[in-house]
Amino acid sequence: MSRAYGQIVATTDLHSTLDQAHRLLPHLHDLKGTSLIADCGDFFEGTGYYQLGRGAIEREILTTLYDVLAPGNHGWPHYFEPGLREMTICANAVDDTTGRPLFDRLLVVDVYGRRVAVTAVIGVSAFHTVPASQRAGHHVTDPVTALRELMLEHHHHVDSWIVLSHSGFDEDLKLAGACPFVDVIFAGHCHSDSYGPVHVGDTLVVKGRELAAGYATAEPVGSGWAARTALFPAPTPVPDDLAALDEKISSTCRMLATALGTVNEPYRDTVLDRHRLLQDIASRLHTGLGADAVVLNDTALRPARLGDVLTLGDLLAIEPFDNQLVHACLPDRYADAPDSLLRHLTEQTGPLTVVPSPLPQGIRSVLTTDYLADTHLGGRTHQAGLRLGEAVRRTLATPLPDQEEGAR
Repeated sequence: MSRAYGQIVATTDLHSTLDQAHRLLPHLHDLKGTSLIADCGDFFEGTGYYQLGRGAIEREILTTLYDVLAPGNHGWPHYFEPGLREMTICANAVDDTTGRPLFDRLLVVDVYGRRVAVTAVIGVSAFHTVPASQRAGHHVTDPVTALRELMLEHHHHVDSWIVLSHSGFDEDLKLAGACPFVDVIFAGHCHSDSYGPVHVGDTLVVKGRELAAGYATAEPVGSGWAARTALFPAPTPVPDDLAALDEKISSTCRMLATALGTVNEPYRDTVLDRHRLLQDIASRLHTGLGADAVVLNDTALRPARLGDVLTLGDLLAIEPFDNQLVHACLPDRYADAPDSLLRHLTEQTGPLTVVPSPLPQGIRSVLTTDYLADTHLGGRTHQAGLRLGEAVRRTLATPLPDQEEGAR
């Protein structure tokens, strides 16, 4: 890139939160003239905007307003698409067959007269949450080793090092301690309340607020760097050159407003307790589908505030990943040790909902999501003929009278 920049601006974990577009788009449009605009991953997946559009709007935002991207575990395949692959950098993602990097490893830009190397890493644990089918033929190396090797290759060409990391804030604090030559690490992936900036020696670790709420910036100051976080300002009109993009977002928003039913007690007028909902769903599935057991990960759903009416947007925000329910074999090593299986799954995916609890000894299969089956279990045996989103809808809401009539 030939432009000179005054600062670097980084968002992270937007997760298709396009209902905030009138805050995000105008402000990034204004910043782009003087700033390198970066994203630290997970721009895709998380709302109905993604499920209805399959990432087309998000891709247009990235190619229109952004300069450089770190890949995230959500939407991993999108980073290989034409237009996005050229923007994506990563120092530690590798092709299994050739051993070559999957993306360019760094970008060198001018920031206030300094030659700045911008690179990215994805954490090992973050990478392993990518569905197995999407990451087939790919692997990641240790981020610390990858950054040190990159520095040794290019240190004589650049003055400063900036890292876009999709690893988690705590992991990035460790990364900063192991790579003191890095000036700023823009963090992502963790959805924690830690935003910084935090000093680790001379390295700053900083994270913008997730879900399109804010961003982080870094700029040279004296012989070092300064970093800060900021919220996106109140909504303003979208610039004329983004009007067509704005209309696509508005059109999808109207579709998401479709009413699906009346929210049942105890879910009405409160923030959804996803574990309670999954417990209700798992109990119904256990009896209704005759499964030996049901195992679901709480992170398959997302909390959302519900009112009296469940909309399509609500449903797709609660279950944004389009999970298919399947029957899955348990790995042989866990057949007589179901508690060990649950501990392993919890370490990999977070809290679980299990019915019956505890799992019976000698159990050979469970009803679960296609993600858990393909990524962490012994593979699926057959489909259950039901999507998790359908089970969520049936549990959360009663159909409206005209919908009941139409069903008859």
